[in-house]
Amino acid sequence: MPKELQENVCNEETFSMIYNKYSRDLYNYLYYKYGESLGPNDKMQDAFIKLLNNCKKVTPSKAKGFLFSVAKNMMLNEIKHQKVVLRYKEIKPKDYTVESPEFVLEQKQFLQRYQKALSKLSEDQRVSFLLNKVEGKKHAEIAEMLGITRKAVENRIYTAYKKLKEEIEDFR
Repeated sequence: MPKELQENVCNEETFSMIYNKYSRDLYNYLYYKYGESLGPNDKMQDAFIKLLNNCKKVTPSKAKGFLFSVAKNMMLNEIKHQKVVLRYKEIKPKDYTVESPEFVLEQKQFLQRYQKALSKLSEDQRVSFLLNKVEGKKHAEIAEMLGITRKAVENRIYTAYKKLKEEIEDFR
């Protein structure tokens, strides 16, 4: 075998050989250790994809250990994720509200007026305003994202805010 084929698994034949040699063993290991519910076949495939992505760093002699370690870590991460999902399933959201029906109606009407007023803004003003107020971006960040100066961003936000105050009487 030429030296470069032994150094990494990027060669299609080498990768194919490794896949054929270890895929069944890896699947069985994941299936028997963690069960069917966590998707051992998917994790096995993902491990081989990671091997392919890191093929220049992994030699054929280290491929088995790499695959098993990556697959095991993926399964452990999936177990952690399932625990978090289960914890949040146990928390029941409130099915009641303390707001009066009038307040809920006023809130919906205000939201409609707000959306209508936003649609009247120019696109530049709307984008700058929403990035600042909704996304919480700083003026410098918005300027960098849009490729304009910080002063231009401040001006857009100020004019958008001014127009919204004119359009909506309760706007703060």
